[in-house]
Amino acid sequence: MGWESGPRQAARGRAPLPGPGARATVAAVSGRRHQLIDCPWPELGAPEELPPPTVEELSGRIAAARAAMERQRLTHLIVYADREHFANLAWLTHFDPRFEEALLVLRLEGAPLLLVGNECLARVPVSPLHGRALLRAERYQPLSLLDQPRGESRLLSDILAGEGIVPGAAVGCVGWKYFSEAEHPGARHAIELPAFVVDALRELCGRERVVNATALFMSADGGLRSRCSPWEIAFLEGSNALASEAARRILRGLREGMTDHEATALAGYDGRPLSCHMGVKGGDRRRVALASPCGSALLRGTPVSFNVAYWGSNICRAGWMAEEASDLPPAARDYVEAFAGPYFEAMAAWLGRLRIGASGGELAELIERMLPFQRFAISLNPGHLVHLDEWLSSPISAGSTVALRSGMAFQSDVIPSSPVYGSVRMEEGLVLADAPLRQALAAQYPGCHARCLARRRFMAEALGIDLPEESLPLSNLPALVPPFFLRPERVLALRP
Repeated sequence: MGWESGPRQAARGRAPLPGPGARATVAAVSGRRHQLIDCPWPELGAPEELPPPTVEELSGRIAAARAAMERQRLTHLIVYADREHFANLAWLTHFDPRFEEALLVLRLEGAPLLLVGNECLARVPVSPLHGRALLRAERYQPLSLLDQPRGESRLLSDILAGEGIVPGAAVGCVGWKYFSEAEHPGARHAIELPAFVVDALRELCGRERVVNATALFMSADGGLRSRCSPWEIAFLEGSNALASEAARRILRGLREGMTDHEATALAGYDGRPLSCHMGVKGGDRRRVALASPCGSALLRGTPVSFNVAYWGSNICRAGWMAEEASDLPPAARDYVEAFAGPYFEAMAAWLGRLRIGASGGELAELIERMLPFQRFAISLNPGHLVHLDEWLSSPISAGSTVALRSGMAFQSDVIPSSPVYGSVRMEEGLVLADAPLRQALAAQYPGCHARCLARRRFMAEALGIDLPEESLPLSNLPALVPPFFLRPERVLALRP
């Protein structure tokens, strides 16, 4: 996430000191410096329509969840979902709730039970498991919207008891967040699911037998969704390719004086699910973090940022409504030399360091060293895992010893911010894949694999960015960073 240029550095409790008095040169680790080049953008093609995950794929995910349950000595998982927090349930079943909430009761054996509200009952067949009698469904009307019919459901305690949640059961609750002991005393029992669900579980089998198990799915260090199968990589690649084509339409269509609504419409949104708000932000809204378009005019000489985010992707760019540096305010006319260029050098080094076996702490230290906080005000993790949800978790943080593994899908989400320079961004997706995973991807999804290799070649030959062989870029704007949006084909590159 990270398409706003607002002052999120406050989260770190330190004030940035950018501006003319603090413009010391930041030397690239590689020794290669940035330059501006005129570069035709590559035509990489559109992804094929990907069929839904097969019954075999979904059954394998459920089997993996059960193996994790056994390792944690759990007899049941309760997987919660709503419109925003849908991804764990969708990963297991290919079902996501619309309007309502849902609960999945997963035992160590037998078909899982999906509890849905009134309006989602007819949506259950979207899961291939349901048609094969591998997923049961029951209407539990309290999951419905307010004042809809409520009189035809069993009590939740009766449903749960019928699934074997009784004294002696050990239940893991899977929502969207887990906690450390530093955040919450007794973090194992800190559960973010609705209280009426947690209360029912605790009444049936005791407080100590009900724990937070979200990390089984979402932890960067071994969570089930932290490493992708070939199908998941193909899905993420398709999402990134389509989102980046939408971003390309925005960049090529921006015109001085158009409104942010008109600029957002350039994306040509086609109705596929979003992972976070899509929009364009500039004009008098540029300082409002996470702002939506509001009709503000995009004026020459002002910062602009935008994003397009489908499930599995978030393509973001930030720069200036300008053709050249002379369009910028006097204090910001060295934007490329003092801010965007050093950022590009750091991101090229980050991409080179993103390899299997590296620790998350290495990448965090690299960004901290090349883009010091006092000037670039980067307050969040310099990169994170992406999945169906825009931010899954992140192995990248100061001092992290979590090793990067094959199958991890990353968002190159490094967010600088300055009251003088605005921001700059190269936010898009890429996957780490070892030789066996690359071979499987090439065999099962040859078009996806070929596009990833074409992106690697473009980045090396046109931009001077060499990726490790295990790195598969997913975006059709691979590492393209135009500082001046009214001249989008003038982009940053590394000098030969």
